[in-house]
Amino acid sequence: MNNLLKLGALGVGAWLAYQTFGRPRYSFAGKTVLITGGSRGLGLVLARMLVQQGARVAICARDREELQIASNDLRQDGGQAYGITCDVTDQASVRHMVAAVQRQLGPVDVLFNNAGIMVVGPLETQTVADFEAAMKTHFWASLYTTLEVLPAMRQRHSGRIVNISSIGGKVPIPHMLPYLASKYAVTGLSEGLRVELAREGITVTTVCPGLMRTGSHINAEFKGQHDKEYAWFALGAALPVMSTSAESAARTILNSVARGDSELVFTIPARAAVTLHALCPEFFEGLSSLVNRWALPGPGDGDPTKVPGRESRGLLPQFVTGLADEASLENNETVAGRYSSAPPPLPAGG
Repeated sequence: MNNLLKLGALGVGAWLAYQTFGRPRYSFAGKTVLITGGSRGLGLVLARMLVQQGARVAICARDREELQIASNDLRQDGGQAYGITCDVTDQASVRHMVAAVQRQLGPVDVLFNNAGIMVVGPLETQTVADFEAAMKTHFWASLYTTLEVLPAMRQRHSGRIVNISSIGGKVPIPHMLPYLASKYAVTGLSEGLRVELAREGITVTTVCPGLMRTGSHINAEFKGQHDKEYAWFALGAALPVMSTSAESAARTILNSVARGDSELVFTIPARAAVTLHALCPEFFEGLSSLVNRWALPGPGDGDPTKVPGRESRGLLPQFVTGLADEASLENNETVAGRYSSAPPPLPAGG
């Protein structure tokens, strides 16, 4: 029995050593990379770093103006980038987009399912439509794009799929229920894909970030007492201790994908929350319930109207969110911060 235990421990140790030191790193140079929601925030920062590493990068988004700015940003240092408008919640639109990317840049080697939306507010203010929109944007869009790139990946017995889930896809956070439900679905989809696609040489990585200073607080939408909802959300997204910069997040993600990791959870507070929830789920959920009861705003009159972050800044001094606001300008979250006039047009075919 003791010998069996020793052999088992030796086998586990060898496997862990291989996972840590033995796996060859994946190179993005010369690869075709598709990033959904790549016109701003984390998606744009990932695209910049991938262009610098020699990848051919395609980004898609719904907003043509943002896409124009982002595409020109990526090309300004000679990078090979292609921007295409797409509503990733529509399967036909996704099919057309992926076919266009393949014609322009070649078969997709790496897919980042990054497109996202966020509506913050207590359950009383959320509607069925909010849940449907979150599921379409996070779960169904990730499935649509994955199904479109898989045939070519299977043919080559090679490929990487990266699903940007969230700490909200691992632990319950109050006032974000549509977001949480859809991100839990993305986490489950991603983990299942990894298990089924491994035999075909396709690696799937699930990314669950904590708070990041991408500038997304500007475009997140708030319900109920929207000024108060914005205040707690933006404060967490702006504080260096609670959040990480978009650039640090992107570097961490790309290193994890290059290693072929199954799952990536960051920041330190996010990892602590996931660990605590796994070990003591009732305790963690009890703490979250207390935060919801005593720290977060009530529903007010239950107004379901969505108000974007840029219009919900009344209760929070702007200097408090300075770092996050700078990120919103740098990462194309607000067009007004980048150009004094209309952005230059996309080149033909871009």
